[in-house]
Amino acid sequence: MGSLSLLAIGFISCHCMHILIRCARHFCHRFNKPFMDYGDTVMHGLEANPSAWLRNHARWGRRIVSFFLIVTQMGFCCVYIVFLADNLKQIVEAVNSTTNNCHYETVILTPTMDSRLYMLTFLPFLVLIVLIRNLRVLTVFSLLANITMLTSLIIIVQYIVQEIPDPRQLPLVANWKTYSLFFGTAIFSFESIGVVLPLENKMKDARRFPVILSLGMSIITALYISVGSLGYLRFGDDVKASITLNLPNCWLYQSVKILYIVGILCTYALQFYVPAEIIIPLATSHVSKRWALPLNLFIRLAMVSLTCILAILIPRLDLVLSLVGSLSGSALAFIIPPLLEISTYYSEGLSPITIVKDTLISILGFVGFVMGTYQALVELIQSGDSPTFSNSTIFTQ
Repeated sequence: MGSLSLLAIGFISCHCMHILIRCARHFCHRFNKPFMDYGDTVMHGLEANPSAWLRNHARWGRRIVSFFLIVTQMGFCCVYIVFLADNLKQIVEAVNSTTNNCHYETVILTPTMDSRLYMLTFLPFLVLIVLIRNLRVLTVFSLLANITMLTSLIIIVQYIVQEIPDPRQLPLVANWKTYSLFFGTAIFSFESIGVVLPLENKMKDARRFPVILSLGMSIITALYISVGSLGYLRFGDDVKASITLNLPNCWLYQSVKILYIVGILCTYALQFYVPAEIIIPLATSHVSKRWALPLNLFIRLAMVSLTCILAILIPRLDLVLSLVGSLSGSALAFIIPPLLEISTYYSEGLSPITIVKDTLISILGFVGFVMGTYQALVELIQSGDSPTFSNSTIFTQ
């Protein structure tokens, strides 16, 4: 059941990305501009709306999009820090009992410092990597991250498929209360709409970007469904918030965690790029050129430190994933793009079928926004500040 839901969410996310690209190109052609970001596209979409009130408040559309983009991308960065700390902590605690025999699982762990302190150890490395301001350079880091994660994924899958128990004892459908958390997590997994337009702008032949986007989203969706299903079949309810935490305690699989740590470190800067490009130009425009670079570096340092502080305050990987996805991912990926299409093309004669389709997608996004955010906040309040990572079923079905 969860696999079908994940497939549907992936398809809708891809469709909404194409809506955003189409609307951005529409306004680029109308205003003779080479590039249009998400916020400007929404602003011009509201200006094209028949409603006078929306036209008069069109600038608020850009501000709302910028706010959600900052929350989403900073949330990604917080999740990455939690992931880095938890995997490094497990590696260090198991180092004395790690063997070359991957068929014999040792469970003796040597207690070390709190996971929050591990988060602080990554802070200097994160500060150095976010000082890179060129997106083309960051794509090299992204390529390195993809290579390391693909290698790790192959190793993980070959381990999972070795000993899959009888699946008939597993429930086909999870408790309905967990679906809102699943929805938020799935939105988080597919939520890359903030970098779609900047990436298209950097392509030599932007006309090929929609095809590349569809291909990439199809591959990602297939990987999510296959790995998620296999992980659930292999570990059942014992699956962790990150499947790397279920790997046995041998050097081969410990190296997988190290590869993922390297990949996440490289990806952090790419996720950081979007909020930095929103906040920093706005701040430096109010100072002289002499102070622009120092202020730029100071803001980057402050933003990285903020993500680390938030990760320390909320070290529950599964719930942070769901909260970020439900709160801001739903708005950016499901609610705004369909409404943008209606606002942009309504005066040009939009078909009733398209209006109904866009309305249903926005309603789905709003329901997920409300229920997912509420459930994640309730779970966070109930769990307190516990640094442990619960075994969550939101990835498994």
